[in-house]
Amino acid sequence: MPAQADKLENPFFKLMPISYEVDKEKRIVFCRAFDVCTAQDAVTLHERIQADPDFDPDFSQFMDFTAATLGDITADEVRMLAGSGPFSPTSRRAFVNNSLLGFGLSRMFELLSEARGDLHVRVFRDREEALAWLHRTESSG
Repeated sequence: MPAQADKLENPFFKLMPISYEVDKEKRIVFCRAFDVCTAQDAVTLHERIQADPDFDPDFSQFMDFTAATLGDITADEVRMLAGSGPFSPTSRRAFVNNSLLGFGLSRMFELLSEARGDLHVRVFRDREEALAWLHRTESSG
């Protein structure tokens, strides 16, 4: 795995622990967090997505935190992140997290997002379940 090791040593990967790809055909922004992620990393991700010419605020979001550590994010930072972001209130947003702390922080984000009017934010432990939920139509829940 020398190529993987080279990537891990690259300073860019250490500075940006969240990557994303806009899939215009599927109308989904696929995001993946790895290593230690901070609230500032999430703010930077929001800025990058919003500036992307392929992005539409009505696209869905798939956020995979299964390879990340979120231990340094505070409740106030979760509130701030839930109160901002590039996605519309009607976007379907699925967050996948398999750690206890990360799942709890993601659930807090979900509840705060719902309180501000975001209609379709859900947290999952399983990627396939999250993707299936994202692909459901409005009428099927």
